[in-house]
Amino acid sequence: MNMVRTSGASSVLIDAFFWLLVSFNLSYGSQLDVDCLRSIKDSLEDPDAHLKFSWNFDNGTEGFICNFDGVACWHPAENKVFSIQLSGFGLKGKFPRGLQNCTSLQNLDLSVNNLYGSIPSDISNLIAYVTTLDLSSNNFSGKIPVSLANITYLNVLKLDHNKLSGQIPSVFSMLSRIKIFSVSYNLLTGPVPSFNNTNISADSYSNNPGLCGKPLDSCQAASKGVNTAVIVSSAVGGLTIAAIGVSIGMFFYHRKYSAKKKDDDPKGNKWAKSLKGTKAIKVSMFEKSICKMRLSDLMKATDNFNKDSIIGLGRTGNVYKGVLEDGTSLMVKRLQASQHSEKEFVSEMATLGSVKHRNLVPLLGFCMANKERLLVYKHMPNGTLHDNLHLVDAGGKAMEWSLRLKIAIGAAKGFAWLHHNCSPRIIHRNISSKCILLDVDFEPKISDFGLARLMNPIDTHLSTFVNGEFGDLGYVAPEYTRTLVATPKGDVYSFGTVLLELVTGEKPTHVSKAPESFKGNLVEWIMQLSRQSQLQDAIDRSLVGKGVDNEVFQFIKVACNCVLPTPKERPTMFEVYQFLRAIGERYHFTTEDEILLPSETGDADCLVELIVAREDREDN
Repeated sequence: MNMVRTSGASSVLIDAFFWLLVSFNLSYGSQLDVDCLRSIKDSLEDPDAHLKFSWNFDNGTEGFICNFDGVACWHPAENKVFSIQLSGFGLKGKFPRGLQNCTSLQNLDLSVNNLYGSIPSDISNLIAYVTTLDLSSNNFSGKIPVSLANITYLNVLKLDHNKLSGQIPSVFSMLSRIKIFSVSYNLLTGPVPSFNNTNISADSYSNNPGLCGKPLDSCQAASKGVNTAVIVSSAVGGLTIAAIGVSIGMFFYHRKYSAKKKDDDPKGNKWAKSLKGTKAIKVSMFEKSICKMRLSDLMKATDNFNKDSIIGLGRTGNVYKGVLEDGTSLMVKRLQASQHSEKEFVSEMATLGSVKHRNLVPLLGFCMANKERLLVYKHMPNGTLHDNLHLVDAGGKAMEWSLRLKIAIGAAKGFAWLHHNCSPRIIHRNISSKCILLDVDFEPKISDFGLARLMNPIDTHLSTFVNGEFGDLGYVAPEYTRTLVATPKGDVYSFGTVLLELVTGEKPTHVSKAPESFKGNLVEWIMQLSRQSQLQDAIDRSLVGKGVDNEVFQFIKVACNCVLPTPKERPTMFEVYQFLRAIGERYHFTTEDEILLPSETGDADCLVELIVAREDREDN
């Protein structure tokens, strides 16, 4: 009992000593803090000009730095920095050593930038009193500095999504206050530290080549002895020589038989044949009213996933149409390879299966067989908005205005619900006219919501965004190309592009009505016409002179607001829905009881700070 009391008293004394130190620093450092921020601004490249325009040092009044973007002070009238949060600012450079002059700093967030080089070995001297340190989603390399263990007040330490190598310092176990610790997606090896007062999940260490120890797999004892090393070396040498010989042989083999290989999989379902022996696996269904189903039923319904059954192609996976024996039509999406464990996948499915809304494609069930992940959806007989809208390219009839407006309002309602009312709230991240499906009554249904979390990390990167539903470049918000941060306002931009597609009839990356000299995309063309007060030239000719000119022009103005270059200037998705609903009021597409009510004013803006491109940050 005495030991417990002594320990408790010591903890109180340590905390008191800490706050005395902070108070001591607060009595100084006003000019030092100004110098600290000036040094950060001078040492980092700022391609997006976040700091250039916000961090203006010409003002000399007390507390002026407290109004800088990303800066919070202990008191708004004093230049004593408490927190620096520059996440997603697009900054480039090495770790700013000028931080040592921010002597009162407790929270530092430099995540989701382009910082590189090693983390300073003396970092504990630069930010001695920080309690939260987030350097995740950068390009830091080298070893994790041992001196981080000297920042004894750390509660949160995030180093994930970098290129850090070597071992995690074992002395980190001395960080007694740690509550959140993440080093996932690095190049780390060796045993993980043991924290006494908190349990760090395996996800916090995931996607490293050689980490081991609880909560991961136990570490294997290293091989010992010179003889073992000699044997291993000899074996490696022999295998290398053999591999070279095999490679030469395989080169000529593949060269000789490459033409034949193309015919090995004429039905495009070689992968499905590997499921032999798993056909009895049950399909987990979310709807009790849906009949029980097995993998064999899905395979029969899709002709063993024959390529002729494919009705959609995309970065998230191919979609097959299936018809059950009772005539029921389904859509089956074969997800591309995912690094998520079965447990994580089932957890995600449980979440997505509970997400229900009139304007979402119903997820009926899922199936796991070997490494395959299959999602079962209700079939949408009228296909995608993209195909219906651009059928006119093949001589089809142009879509009527009332139908375009109905689809826009319904889709906006679905996206607004995902952003504001869904629990958990979901940023779609991959909005396009291909992810908006149409049911038998042409009611819009949003597909692929929540699937971004199931993709491999590399597939969420802009470099993989090529023509396809998973991030056609014509839909990607400009800020995402710099920050790789997914936000609600990024969704608004993508949906704004869909609205422009609806009102102009043009494709997002190819504008047929633009001059031959124009090389930009649909948004750039619209912005050019807007500056020239010629927006009327962009409207689909099939809509002009039909008595709806005023509605069409209001519609294109809403779309233009959605694709403004500055995210803060764009409306929220709920506001977009309200604007569109007002335009279509005379058509009675919606009823009063369907009106969305956000739980809080501006809560979509709050999500900007909470949800980022790297999914595991949400888990933390």
